[in-house]
Amino acid sequence: MEIIEVIDGGLLTTVQDLGRYGYQRYGVPVSGAADQFAWRVANRLIGNDEGAAGLEITLIGPQLRFLGTTVIALAGADLSPRLDDEAVAMWEPVVAPAGATLSFGDARDGVRTCLAISGGIDVPVVLGSRATHVRSKLGGFGGRPLQPGDRLATPGDTPPDRIAARRFPRGQVPIYGHRHALRVVLGPQDSAFTPQGVRTLLSSAYTVSAQSDRIGCRLKGPAIEHATSPDIVSDGIPCGAIQVAGDGMPIVLLADRGTTGGYTKIATVISVDLPRLAQASAGDAVTFAAVTVEEAHGLLRQQEALLQRLASSAPVRFARQRLHVTVDGVVCEVDTDLTELPEPSPEGGERATRLRTTAHVTGEQLTRTCEVDVNEIDQ
Repeated sequence: MEIIEVIDGGLLTTVQDLGRYGYQRYGVPVSGAADQFAWRVANRLIGNDEGAAGLEITLIGPQLRFLGTTVIALAGADLSPRLDDEAVAMWEPVVAPAGATLSFGDARDGVRTCLAISGGIDVPVVLGSRATHVRSKLGGFGGRPLQPGDRLATPGDTPPDRIAARRFPRGQVPIYGHRHALRVVLGPQDSAFTPQGVRTLLSSAYTVSAQSDRIGCRLKGPAIEHATSPDIVSDGIPCGAIQVAGDGMPIVLLADRGTTGGYTKIATVISVDLPRLAQASAGDAVTFAAVTVEEAHGLLRQQEALLQRLASSAPVRFARQRLHVTVDGVVCEVDTDLTELPEPSPEGGERATRLRTTAHVTGEQLTRTCEVDVNEIDQ
């Protein structure tokens, strides 16, 4: 079912998921969301599988018109999102009505927003993933960023009638800012650098270059001294590897990195800190501190426990309702759009609420679309 029409594609808006794994030995990059934590949270907030395809929006957001009513979640960078004239809350499920336009304004914090849509985005699966790798024109929506006139679909022919969503703890929402303290595990080629070179990495402040992109975050600052040649026999590159070429400037490799490289890698940014680097903008300050593999694993376990608590938390339910109402003395059936339902009363049974929703009223004597105040819903 078509769900989104692209009015303006923005600076760089692509279909992504959690990446394309199992093909690096053939030279196929992993790609996927640059900020994987925000991506996983956004999907879990609206009841999707955390690897469902959605949209990654970079710095200057698109304009998207919803062709049907759905539930969305935005996580990651705060790019001042709005649905028509209303500001949209970040890091929580939101109803996007049919006909509404999602747009973006100033970048308040971070550079990449993850947009999850109920059911995900239905584009062809290429080598096990829907992720876009723009340079090779692989995957996503024709292997390219979105353009005006594009239409995106979700799986299935009909919109969902019920969605079990979640709320993310407000105290856990990341604040990115413009100073990023990153933890690293030294290696795999830290022995190719002098002791002073390693100290330089761990004691200096670097600045994010405007030449940074999804391949890597290029940094400017004190040169890191090699003990030997910067060149090695090409080997595999993990996400977060800090590669140092002959000029001594570090490059932290990200989602669209190549599969192998022939420059020495002094350290690797730990998994839980990579999302912060993915949200760094040009001119931001970056520092590094060394931790052990065991410490990195412990921090990762903490993050996974947070995501598990989110998945097991009490659901926030959205549903279409069929109500019986009286309009001008005529009893009619009302079909509402997707609406957030109230929490059950402690005693169970009937739930008292007051909500306003768009309803399509039909009866023998009238047909009307109107705003309806609902005082009680009997479930």
